[in-house]
Amino acid sequence: MPDKTAWENFFDAHAPIYEENVFTRNTANEVDFLVSELGLPPGGSILDVGCGTGRHAVALARRGYAVTGLDLSEGMLSKAAEAARAAGVRLELIHANAARFEFPERFDAAVCLCEGSFGLLGRDDDPIEQPLSILRNISRSLKPRGKAILTVLNGTAMIRRFQNSDVAAGRFDPLGMVESSEMPPREGLPPVALRERAFTPTELALLIRAAGMAAQHMWGGTAGNWGKRPLDLDEIEIMVVAQK
Repeated sequence: MPDKTAWENFFDAHAPIYEENVFTRNTANEVDFLVSELGLPPGGSILDVGCGTGRHAVALARRGYAVTGLDLSEGMLSKAAEAARAAGVRLELIHANAARFEFPERFDAAVCLCEGSFGLLGRDDDPIEQPLSILRNISRSLKPRGKAILTVLNGTAMIRRFQNSDVAAGRFDPLGMVESSEMPPREGLPPVALRERAFTPTELALLIRAAGMAAQHMWGGTAGNWGKRPLDLDEIEIMVVAQK
């Protein structure tokens, strides 16, 4: 088995305390929003890319949807399996890289939420090709007219946060819209070098189009504040609703 990636190590170690993060506390309202926007009848199939500990996947399964969760981290998937058992629901859980997967079946809808793989770059990942690969995999996994909902890091906020000195120091690459950081030692890990990619709305629309979908809406997508509202320049995430 190949060595684990930095993100895989990070999330394996973080899985036991992931749901202590403040942004995880609005799951019920977020799932209400997803159900309303996707418009699927109970029994519809949903692919959750970067499902993490399963907080959305389990809640969707409890409402009668057939949910498949995919994640890079075995630690996260283990917590998702525990959550599904505790809730008395069935999830299909797949250990895979979101940039490299393919399923024989097709889904009615897909979600990729709270940086669920999209925007998390490996050390050598290209900042265009890697997210485009994820979008192509999502598009290929959808039935015709199937919807996908993603929340991704907001490029306008990232640009406004950094200075020229950050570019010179290698903390921010304005050409790739990539922030490089070193997570200090935590949860038994040594320091971990991480790369995160943010997106502007225009390039998101182009990437989604190149993947075979169309961006229908772009709204403010910061966790805990989802809504059909204009994007605030400084908020953390953009919500994208796309259709194949």
